[in-house]
Amino acid sequence: MQTKENITIIDCKPIAGEIVIEFKNVYKSYGDNKVLNGIDFSVDKGENLVILGKSGSGKSVTVKCLVGLTKVDAGEIFVFGKDLTKMDEDGLNSIRMKIGFLFQSAALYDSMTVRQNLIFTLQHHNKKLTDAQMEPYVMDALKNVGLQESIDKFPAELSGGMKKRIGLARALIIQPDIMIYDEPTGGLDTITAREIIDLISDIKLKYKTTSIIITHDLTCAKYNGDRIIVLKDGVVKAEGSFEDIENNADEWVRSFFKK
Repeated sequence: MQTKENITIIDCKPIAGEIVIEFKNVYKSYGDNKVLNGIDFSVDKGENLVILGKSGSGKSVTVKCLVGLTKVDAGEIFVFGKDLTKMDEDGLNSIRMKIGFLFQSAALYDSMTVRQNLIFTLQHHNKKLTDAQMEPYVMDALKNVGLQESIDKFPAELSGGMKKRIGLARALIIQPDIMIYDEPTGGLDTITAREIIDLISDIKLKYKTTSIIITHDLTCAKYNGDRIIVLKDGVVKAEGSFEDIENNADEWVRSFFKK
């Protein structure tokens, strides 16, 4: 473990060659709007892959295709070695049960307490658990994000950073194999954003997750990304480490780093 600029970096190397997610020549259009134009990439087990791209580059559609919320026009998407594009809804649900999401807005139910938000998700994934059996899962998830004392609060009583943490706890309660982070530090102040960056590193170490992180936050990309891909017009324009992307020969790619 090491610390840089008040951000804790935890060494947890991905397993090269053990591919968990793979997009092969994937296309997706909405009418005349061609969003994905033959996108190819893979994610190794235990790897944090950061996806950078400007609005309309295909980031969100890529994730929707990954979880089967939208059907591709052509190409293949493999998760755990199985092609999602050939699965029925039952098959897709079996894959979704292994994926945790941290939404940009945290997406908590306002009418439910923190405990109820977490239990709702856990019940959806495991209907056989009793209330007594669920409680340790709830407390462990909250402990992981440092918010055990907020268990009986409503979302309206939480700060933006606390809501993000609870959203993360809700994703972790199912103990996912894959995590998808949608702008995990978006809308947060610098200190809280760095706390979330730390948490993402902690989660990778504890849960051995394979993750896709969609972000515009270059600090998050630098410290959470094992590898970065940059999307442009629905294809991978550049790929590599943070330093590789920062020093890319293409001026458009380098424009991400201009203030």
